[in-house]
Amino acid sequence: MPDTYVLVHGAWHTGAEMEATATHLRARGHTVHCPTLAGNNPGDDRAATGLADAVDSLAAFIEGQGLTDVRLVGHSYGGMVISHMPARLPGRIRRLVYWNAFVPQPGECLNDLVPPHYRALFDQVAASNGNAVMLPYPIWREAFINDADEALAQSTYALLNPHPYRTFTEPAQLPVPLAALEVGKSYLNAQQDTALPHSLPWHPRLSERLGLFRLAECPGSHELCFSDPASAALHIERAGRD
Repeated sequence: MPDTYVLVHGAWHTGAEMEATATHLRARGHTVHCPTLAGNNPGDDRAATGLADAVDSLAAFIEGQGLTDVRLVGHSYGGMVISHMPARLPGRIRRLVYWNAFVPQPGECLNDLVPPHYRALFDQVAASNGNAVMLPYPIWREAFINDADEALAQSTYALLNPHPYRTFTEPAQLPVPLAALEVGKSYLNAQQDTALPHSLPWHPRLSERLGLFRLAECPGSHELCFSDPASAALHIERAGRD
């Protein structure tokens, strides 16, 4: 049965990096949208853009496209953004799918959920880069796209863009914990994802915050959208279907 998906990218990405996965979902009969969040468009002011701006931009996109019955997929940082949508757009969201994504509690920011050495690195980079952060290539290569060869790691790193740091430091404005929501929730876990240390796992550390949820797992790194978009699409469909 065809469904409507909105794929929400992570930090350093745009909607364009979700298109390969979207193509496979469309081939399976689904309608798929890949918006770019505020702060990640080429002309956006990285110093001035915060999490609330990214949330506003996603809500405006869904409303502007007249979308309903949406299966909303958030990758990584995108989880911080999609978490706001059931309260922001009541009745429009069918299911939230967290794809190796952050699951905040009310009042938590993304930096509350990452190891201290990442926060220190981000603070240092942002201080010297107009409050924008970029991911160093060695971390990208070893922790984010460890299932790709060197050529793919380098070519995909070249696609990344500086990310507005305020989106990492502003807290999520959620009226209730996500576990209290009646909307459908799923967690998609790529099992070789070491973007976070395995002592701070994506699943079950973050997924259990969803309360009642569906778990889908597959092989791959954090950047399965680059290394195996066909597999990403298949498992998004399994996570998102009724």
